Parts: sequence; structure tokens; C-alpha cells
Amino acid sequence: MTKRKWILLAIIGGFLLASPGLSAMAQGEGAEKPGLVIYAYDSFVSEWGPAGKVIPKFEEQQGVKVSIVSVGDAGQVLSRAILEKDNPRADIIVGIDNNLLSFALKEDILEVYKSANIGLIPEELLFDPSFHVTPFDYGYFAFVYDSQELKRIPESLEDLTAVDYRNKIIVEDPRTSSPGLGFLLWTVAVFGDDYLNYWQQLKPNLLTITDGWDSAYGMFTSGEAPIVLSYTTSPAYHVEYEESRRYRAIIFKRGNYLQIEGMAILKGAPNRGTAREFIDFILTEEFQEEIPLTNWMYPVNPRVKLPESFKFAPRPLTSLSLSAEEIDKNRDLWLKDWARVMSR
Repeated sequence: MTKRKWILLAIIGGFLLASPGLSAMAQGEGAEKPGLVIYAYDSFVSEWGPAGKVIPKFEEQQGVKVSIVSVGDAGQVLSRAILEKDNPRADIIVGIDNNLLSFALKEDILEVYKSANIGLIPEELLFDPSFHVTPFDYGYFAFVYDSQELKRIPESLEDLTAVDYRNKIIVEDPRTSSPGLGFLLWTVAVFGDDYLNYWQQLKPNLLTITDGWDSAYGMFTSGEAPIVLSYTTSPAYHVEYEESRRYRAIIFKRGNYLQIEGMAILKGAPNRGTAREFIDFILTEEFQEEIPLTNWMYPVNPRVKLPESFKFAPRPLTSLSLSAEEIDKNRDLWLKDWARVMSR
């Protein structure tokens, strides 16, 4: 699959979401011209996501109007920005993580900006030393299971290939989804060159491969399958809002894969000054305190106290990741070979 085909596939299903109090877009010709336009992934903009909490705070502080455009998963957000690189329509994009970083830098669509608040972040979370991307949260991928439906709990990636789990697992597509890409890289980190053989063994156990996390997790909670690729923090959500411990995350002995999410200013952004102020804002406690109970990730600002429900978010003893250089060198080949194996 060529890069162009990959990009076109990645934006299928992208759409605009204009919700009251969050966006001035798609509200008619008389709508006020926005002071800042942000492209974000669906869950960030959803009614339970961070946007509804943090955007009004920024609008009040700066006296500007912020428009949020929801564009599918994080991979689709990046792909849309790439397609518009010669005439950027947004100022900021949300969701470039440590796994998408090399792709974003290669496309040369981002502006360098080192925030005055960068010192608030622990050094180990600064995944982009060039300061094109500023981290705002982090977490660990995990398989989450329904304890009322699943009796035998897998303890490793290898266990997931057992016949007990035929058609019982939902994962996301690495070409369109950041969790999907994270899982593909997780298998590379664990199995090395033998990762395709692992996917061949896993394939019979996959009920479906979705474009993004939202649809995958929705299918899971609807009871369509008892296992889904999500995050270690997912059970905390159900404890917080449903007072339920039904859904639980699995920590594997060989480790779980780390994701650090960031935001970036686009080159040629129409509202560059306001965009820089927003990047400064995302590192403050005022923004960061909303992350745990809306984005269900860990805030990068260590001053933020975690809610009690995060006691039900297990932390892996081993954190797995691949270097940006290794991802950049092999990503296209890994995706091409994965697509070939999964389409057979």
C-alpha cells in the first residue's frame, strides 16, 4: 500500500462535530470567525471528553472563540492535517503520540514551539526533543475484559492466540487508529521479526478490526465480544461513573506498551499567537486536572492529584516502547506487511 493510499484510507469516516459551547463552525453564515481551530480525535471532543471542560476555561481567559473539529481517531487527525499542509485550516492538532511522531516530523507540517511551561513535565515524558509536539497526557495500552463473560484470563500476548478466545477479541486498525498502531508496535517490541507470525495466529480470534477506539470500545461494552484493546485506565471509568468493577485491564508479565499523547501547532497556522498560548495552557494544572476523568489518561503534570477511581487502573511493572528512529525506519513496511497478512 502506498503512502498516499494509506493517507486516503486514514481519513475515511472523518467528520465535523459542532456542539454548543464548543464550536462556532457549521452554524451558518452569521457564525463568528473563530479565534482558534483545533483538530482532535472523537473521544476528546465527545460529551464526556476533555474539550467541554477545558475549552470554556481557555475561551474565558483569552477572550477568544475556539472551534473543535472532530476527525475520527488520532491517525485520521494527522492524515487530514497532511492533506491540508499547503493551506492549513486548523491551528492545532491533538493526538500525535510517540508512535506517530516520526511520521508527522517527516511530513514537515508542524511548527517548533517550546512552551514556557515545559519545565512542569518530567523529562521522561518529553518524547519530542525537537519541541514540535508538546505532551499533555500518557497511558498504557492493555486488553480489557468483561469479568462476567470471560472465565479464563489471558496472561500474555501469546495466551490471546489460544482457541478459547475464538472471535472474542476486538482490536483497532493500525492504519487509522493510534491504539491500533500502538498494538502493532507492541507486538514488534515483544516478538521482533516474528511479529507477523503472531498476527497470523491471533487472526482467528479477532471478531473485528475497527477504524478507531470509540467503535471498538462501544462494541465491547455492548457485549459483542468479551475482550478489547484499550487502556489500563479503562476500568477506572466504570468504577467512577458506574460503580462497577465488571471491566478489568490485564497487565502482562512482559510489559504493556506506553503511549504519550501530544498537541502541536501547524505550520502556517492562521492564529499562531493564540495557538502558542493554548499550548502553554495545556500544561497548567487548570487543564491537566481535567485529564483523568475525561480523557482517562494520566496527566503529564505530576502536581495533579489522581482521583480515587484510578486505584483500579493497574500500572505495568514494565513499560514497552520503540524508538522514534526505529518506527520511522520500519513503519511503512510493518503496516504493508500487516495489511498483507490480515487480508489473506
